Amino acid sequence: MNLKLILILSASHLFIDINGSALPAIMPFFKSALSLNYTQIGAVIMVSNLTSSIIQPCFGYFSDRVQINWLLPLSVVLTYAGFSLTGISPSYGILLVFVMLNGVGIAMYHPESFKITHHFTGSRMATGMSMFQAGGNFGMAFGSLLVTYAMQMADLRGTLLFFVPGAMILALLSWFNSELTMPFKAGKVAESKTATAPSAPSKHPWRSMGLLVCAVALRSSAHMGLITFAPFYYITILKGDPISAGRLVFAFLIGGALGTIAGGLVADRLGHKPFVCLSLICSVPLLFLFLEATGIWVFIMLFFVGFVLISSFSVTVVMGQTILRDRLGMASGLMLGFVIGIGGIGAGLLGLVADAWGILTVLRLILIMPAVGLLPLLMVSYPASGRNKAIAGR
Repeated sequence: MNLKLILILSASHLFIDINGSALPAIMPFFKSALSLNYTQIGAVIMVSNLTSSIIQPCFGYFSDRVQINWLLPLSVVLTYAGFSLTGISPSYGILLVFVMLNGVGIAMYHPESFKITHHFTGSRMATGMSMFQAGGNFGMAFGSLLVTYAMQMADLRGTLLFFVPGAMILALLSWFNSELTMPFKAGKVAESKTATAPSAPSKHPWRSMGLLVCAVALRSSAHMGLITFAPFYYITILKGDPISAGRLVFAFLIGGALGTIAGGLVADRLGHKPFVCLSLICSVPLLFLFLEATGIWVFIMLFFVGFVLISSFSVTVVMGQTILRDRLGMASGLMLGFVIGIGGIGAGLLGLVADAWGILTVLRLILIMPAVGLLPLLMVSYPASGRNKAIAGR
């Protein structure tokens, strides 16, 4: 495992995913500045989701067929130019253009970066991928906090301050670009790395991929549902204050970031598929305890829910890349943007449930989603890896 390059990629992932949570956090400022209604606000978030998530498999498909060595630096330029300029948008239409530019940059970055990371993980695929993914999780957790400080400093024009971290990460990726693209210049492909790496299933890979997408989409729906509705549960059911409700989301995301690192280490020893199954199973009782908790225990339990539920995030990316080992970009796009987009749609449907039957019903539905996701996961054809092979051979 090339630790140096994985850490560089992880740092770039952190800076890219800062934008993912920063945009929703500043929508109240845009509502006031541009006199937007809630429908227009929802449209901005929808456009951001469509351009940054749903279209990622398209960029993955393109990445698998044409190797462009400057794709990562270009994605940083588009991401930060789009977000930084939103704060000076003179109209709603221009705001949408900048949001789309930002989303395309994010969508371009993820399949390419996960494909590149795959070549530097060695035999410890889940460990290396989890270290890379942890950067993105920390970025999502801290993005809303950073943009809030920027708003305090310069109101909406504070988004222009994001040009600074954008320039920093662009310089870093440009400096190490030749090392990051070396596997492709050398003509290397996604081949078996060591005896401990799992072999791709030889039969019906797309069937296994479809089942894996279904399982991960349910996990993603639970993930996005908790981010969206846990604060409302805290305010309306537990009678908490809005500021503390925001900290509740932060606790969930920080738990997920730490869980991602731990999950990769455990999955390389336990096996990828068994670990994901264990993660989904353990999430159900933790969600139940979260619904029973009060006071500080609400934050503690949601932290552990994030730790366990999100711990399998990078592992499922590795599983997708193993199943479609000749289409690493496509696999990454499906396991990232596409399922996250589906999770966003799931959160939208949960909003309809909340309007009809209340927030508590939504949380109870989220509680059973990991268990339902376990069903298609069990049908995924996936080989044993690492220690499992050694045990099987005795």
